[in-house]
Amino acid sequence: MMRSLYSGVSGLRTHQTRMDVIGDNIANVNTVGFKRSAVTFKDVFYQTLRGGSAGDSGGTGMGGTNPQQIGLGVTLGSIDVVHTQGAAASTGNGTDLMIQGDGFFRVTPDDGTTIYYTRAGAFHFDSQGFLVNVDGMKVLDSAGSPVQIPGMNDPSTMPQSFSIDKLGVVHYVDNSGQAQTLSNPISVAKFSNPAGLEKIGQSLYRETASSGAPGTDLSPGTGSLANTTIIPSTLEMSNVDLAQEFTDMIITERGFQANARTITTSDQLLQELVNLKR
Repeated sequence: MMRSLYSGVSGLRTHQTRMDVIGDNIANVNTVGFKRSAVTFKDVFYQTLRGGSAGDSGGTGMGGTNPQQIGLGVTLGSIDVVHTQGAAASTGNGTDLMIQGDGFFRVTPDDGTTIYYTRAGAFHFDSQGFLVNVDGMKVLDSAGSPVQIPGMNDPSTMPQSFSIDKLGVVHYVDNSGQAQTLSNPISVAKFSNPAGLEKIGQSLYRETASSGAPGTDLSPGTGSLANTTIIPSTLEMSNVDLAQEFTDMIITERGFQANARTITTSDQLLQELVNLKR
């Protein structure tokens, strides 16, 4: 069977995968905190017809020859998450938070033993005073405890107002009119390789061996997070660039068509071979 058939099939498969990734990027163009993915290809192994040789130094005057190899197609190299900063969208909601710089909010679905990471800062305070995301997961402070304003579960002790500053510190005015501050700020975790985090859906990431553990600095504006701040009343939008995605879509479509044409042409050549015997 002709090698070009298998090369064409491998091209169809990889371009289909790239199209799947582009489709996901475009579908999430308005998803808060979404980070686009990019696909890279690489060539697979080669069949060597003749190896290379050095020139003859025995006086014959013959020069060296280069190896003769035939490639056998393409395969998926990587699908990388691009963690560039998304655009800021002002919401006017004091509990909507955006990270300016590197890092992720830490949220937990239970008592803090399982921690997920997110750039989607669409938070709100629930009836118990816990700061939670849209799925009810609790936001953690720098000490690893859920962020909670006391007294919100009882109308007689409910605070009069609250605010969050750029360092993630929660301020509130209690029922008696006294200004109070929570002892620990909202935490931000920074990874040396954020592209190694695993996407698990719901705008959440999970730590992996590739990402490594987050740094020990968890308070915005301190240590390795010195250039990281929190912008209240703002959400970070998707970093998907539609112009880039549509351009990639055109390139992917043409690549798919070219590989399909390779298969068609190879089939025509095989048909000619079959027709040799009438």
